[in-house]
Amino acid sequence: VRLVESGGGSVQAGGSLRLTCTFSELPGFTISTRYLGWLRQAPGQDREEVATIDRDGKLNYAESVRGRFTISKDSAELTLYLQMNNLKPEDTAKYYCAAGAGTRNDFTYWGRGTQVTVSS
Repeated sequence: VRLVESGGGSVQAGGSLRLTCTFSELPGFTISTRYLGWLRQAPGQDREEVATIDRDGKLNYAESVRGRFTISKDSAELTLYLQMNNLKPEDTAKYYCAAGAGTRNDFTYWGRGTQVTVSS
């Protein structure tokens, strides 16, 4: 399966971006009950889970983004979203889309990332 992120870019603090991740190239692949998430990594820092959707649909957020970011999915369109509002300079990072394999609650499939840069 191929995961492709889009929607990154440069924005001023307080602005918004919407990241999109599309899943393709594997007939029969579904995301309706799959563990999904957005993660980010800034230069020199560890990768951080930003937001995830559990297999039962429960949404989870890092404390640093709760109330500002919203993760959602369109299972029919095989698309995962991350709406990011009130962006801060500390949100600057490369953002990755990821998905679990089968019933696993960890990430097996990864996109190549999209850069988000927030200026003050």
